[in-house]
Amino acid sequence: MRDEKRRRPRASQAGARAQASLRSTAVALATPTGPGEALFARASSAWVRWLPYGVALAFVASLLPVTVTVLVQDYHVYGALAGALATAQTAPLVLAVTHPLRAWGIVFAGDVAGGFALLAASGVDGRPWPWTPMVVVGYLALMPALGLRESRRVLIGVWLATGAAGAVFEMVSPDRAGGVTVLLFVLSGAVLLLTATLRGRGEAEWRLVEQETISEAERSRRTLLEERARIARELHDVVAHHMSVITVQADSAPYRIPDLPDAAREEFATIAAGARESLAEMRRLLAVLRSEGTEGERAPQPGLDRVQQLVEATVRAGVPAELSLAGDLREHGELPQAVELSAYRIVQEALANVVRHAPGAATRVSVRGGAEGWLDVLVVNGPAAEPAAPVEHGPGAGHGLIGMRERVRLTGGSLDAGPLPDGGFRVAARLPLTTPKGAP
Repeated sequence: MRDEKRRRPRASQAGARAQASLRSTAVALATPTGPGEALFARASSAWVRWLPYGVALAFVASLLPVTVTVLVQDYHVYGALAGALATAQTAPLVLAVTHPLRAWGIVFAGDVAGGFALLAASGVDGRPWPWTPMVVVGYLALMPALGLRESRRVLIGVWLATGAAGAVFEMVSPDRAGGVTVLLFVLSGAVLLLTATLRGRGEAEWRLVEQETISEAERSRRTLLEERARIARELHDVVAHHMSVITVQADSAPYRIPDLPDAAREEFATIAAGARESLAEMRRLLAVLRSEGTEGERAPQPGLDRVQQLVEATVRAGVPAELSLAGDLREHGELPQAVELSAYRIVQEALANVVRHAPGAATRVSVRGGAEGWLDVLVVNGPAAEPAAPVEHGPGAGHGLIGMRERVRLTGGSLDAGPLPDGGFRVAARLPLTTPKGAP
């Protein structure tokens, strides 16, 4: 009983290995190879890459001695000529692994030469001519290499050349020729058609996979560019506010400061003109970045003072969320508006993902100012309390994590986002409370 139990796992493992081997071979058959490459050269398994060489060597090792023996003993061909013909008809099968058309040229010439050589032999009567059984086997073994590599025009030429050679021998000696010429013509065409069809299907599948890969890369790139444009539009409002303040202060300085020297008046006028010019350039850039039909936002950009509203809206959507917002965030002065906007958008997108992908999951939002000049934003949710509804991936889908990473990167911070062992998800962002060195 114990021996039977041991044999069963071994048998199942052997079966699994055999299935994996067959699967690897099937994938290699459908994988196109370029000129000069060996058949199955792009297979992932090493033994599959060496399989064509092993098969070719097996055919050569079996056909070569049999061909010499049959030519000498049955057809009564001289030994040296029999060895030369057998080598030309079988040895090029190894070359067919990398250069099948060249191998076919040698084999075809050897087969035709063998057919004419057998005309002068004394043992042809009653035996297959002009193609011996070994010629038929070797020729058919060569056809898959051609079908998997060469173009349809070449394959049709090979097939017609095979039929033409048989027709010539039929005309040279109609009495000796039998059905072997028709047999080789039909079988070689069938093998060529089968392997060419398999190759065409494999190439079509590879082109489809390649196109899907390119489309996915283009889709990701387009999503990234759209998100960057969206961030740029929002940051425009932040920067435009500061530039407007500079313009107003520079224009009003001569009226607010009595007895201002003329040189200072000119300096303030230059500052105001530069600020207005910068605002005009920013608006031109924004016009390029805006999507077609997109209108400029009139409302001010949100900040940390509206995070509480986000959490309350999430609770109304059925997600038990709680907020921990440090009250001393502005004790050292106003926070950079770009940082506040980025923190708000990160919390907004993280909570939206919870509502979409983990409905009913307990969620915790924390926004705290670090002692080292960093703003820490943390959104953690547990596993979904109920099955999530299917999400339609329409326009704008997939922007969440990309947008978070872009915002954090532009502010000089860091982001850590990923699933938790219990099935939840964690988004942790760290944003600088001061402008990083070297930032524009």
